[in-house]
Amino acid sequence: MVERCDVLGVGAHPDDVELGCGGTLALVAAGGLRVGILDVSAGELGTRADVALRGREAESAAHALAVSWRSCLGLPDGALDASDAVQQEHMVRALRSAAPRVVLLPHPDDPHPDHRQVHALVVRASFIAGLARFRPELGPPHRPRLLLGYPGARQLLHPTLVVDISAHIGAKRAALSAHASQFEPGAGTPTHLASGHFLAAIEGRDRACGNLIGCEFGEGLTAIGPLATFELAWLFGGTQ
Repeated sequence: MVERCDVLGVGAHPDDVELGCGGTLALVAAGGLRVGILDVSAGELGTRADVALRGREAESAAHALAVSWRSCLGLPDGALDASDAVQQEHMVRALRSAAPRVVLLPHPDDPHPDHRQVHALVVRASFIAGLARFRPELGPPHRPRLLLGYPGARQLLHPTLVVDISAHIGAKRAALSAHASQFEPGAGTPTHLASGHFLAAIEGRDRACGNLIGCEFGEGLTAIGPLATFELAWLFGGTQ
C-alpha cells in the first residue's frame, strides 16, 4: 500500500533503488524523514526467482534501509510505457497518495529501457498529479518539489551532487544482500548480476563518487530540473 512520505524512491524493478540510491534513502530515513519505496513492476521477467521470492527479498531490503514502507505498483515488467494513459494514471494516483516532497528516480540516460520509461513516467506524472482538474478521483493534487535522478546498474554519471553515505554503507550492503536470488553466485542460472564482481563494481562506483568530495563512499545524483538550495537544505538538514 502506498502511504504518505517525505521522500519517495522509485524503481522499475525490485533492487533498482537499492543499487542507485539505497545509501541516500538510509541516510535521510536516519535523519528523521519518512521514506517510501515504490517498485513499478515486480520484476517478473527476471532470469532468477519468482515474484513471491523477489517480494520477500524487497521487504527485507526495505527493513535494512529502515524506510517506512515499500509497495509495488504492479505494472508489466518489460512493457513499461510512459505514453500509456493507464500507466500514467497509476503513477499519478501513487504520487498523490504518497505526496512526497522529493522523488528519487532513474536517470533519463539509464541504458535499461524499462528504467528510461520509468523516468519519463515519473516526470510526466509528477506534473500531471499537480493539476487539480486532472482525474480528481485519483486523489488531491500534489506535485513533488524536487526530482533527483540516480544511476543505473551499468551507468556512470557526471553528478550534480554527491551524497556522503559513508555512515550508511552497511545498510546499503545489507539491503543488497537481501536480494540474494539476484546477486548471490551459485544460487541459480549464471547472470552478470550474480557474477561475483557486479556488487563490487557498484561499491567501487560509490567509492569513486565519494572520492569526488573527499569521503569514503558517496552516491552521485543528478537534478531533474532546477535545483533549489533550500530543498537540499530541507532534505539533508536532519541527516546523521
